[in-house]
Amino acid sequence: MENKLSSLYKAGKIVGGVYLGRGQEAVSAALGTALIPGRDIFAPLIRDQAGRTGFGEDLLDCARAYLGSALGPMRGRDGNIHRGRPAEGMLAMISHLGAAVSAVAGGLLARRLQGKLAGVVGATCIGDGATSTGAFHEGLNAAAVEKLPLVVIVADNQFAYSTPVTRQYACADLLDRAVGYGVKGHAVDGTDFLACAKVIGDAVRDARDGGGPQMVVARLLRLCGHGEHDDAFYVPDLVKAGHYGRDCLAVAEQQLVEAGIMSLQEIEAFRVQAAEEVQAAVAKAQQEPLPDPFQEEWQAFATKRLMEGAN
Repeated sequence: MENKLSSLYKAGKIVGGVYLGRGQEAVSAALGTALIPGRDIFAPLIRDQAGRTGFGEDLLDCARAYLGSALGPMRGRDGNIHRGRPAEGMLAMISHLGAAVSAVAGGLLARRLQGKLAGVVGATCIGDGATSTGAFHEGLNAAAVEKLPLVVIVADNQFAYSTPVTRQYACADLLDRAVGYGVKGHAVDGTDFLACAKVIGDAVRDARDGGGPQMVVARLLRLCGHGEHDDAFYVPDLVKAGHYGRDCLAVAEQQLVEAGIMSLQEIEAFRVQAAEEVQAAVAKAQQEPLPDPFQEEWQAFATKRLMEGAN
């Protein structure tokens, strides 16, 4: 799906930016598949297409959002990455990084007040740069005090856009921040798919079983620019050639074959099937109507309802 989005962006078919999750797929997918659609709350970020897919997002939702279809989840009204289905537990992405921590914590607190928190987990995946924001501090602190079943995945991709971690924080390790907030911390190699599945899966299970907030720091490297408009010239070649510069998807394929989970033939068949499903979703979205400003009321449902009540 992301390869297709990159091609569409370069062909001028997508309005707005395209931000890919290359290098983060193992972390994102491990989180999305550990959650339970329809029960849990998930706030994916810009590099979480793998997690969205793992959580059950229809590829057609993705294609419609990026191509501006009026039939998409946001009806062509919002940016392509700001899509979600809150009623089904998937919150729309918030561009103000770190804010998703507060949003998920609020959703969990609301479930508690409704008496519906049992067995529920809320999760989001942020970057290392977002841990320096006030929203991250306030949200995680509140979740810790309330002992909410919140899982925060920190994709430590070594750069906040172009700012290296050496200019972002002075602590020896981001995992130290978990101790400071009184939440349980976990570390994982974000390029190791099976390790991600275990560590993140365990963190989600611990939160679901009453263990309180969990913070997982996954060390990896973004294998692309901040967005498709950025060539990542600021990443040193030595870093790219290092351990975290390896492709987690290639590592995953090797692990699956060596563990006897899938054969190379099965993986290739899956790749072909996925490509066909992506192409079908994009082709359908390209034929659908765009939003018509002359027929739009441009009102949120809640606002309209309140206005009708006032009248």
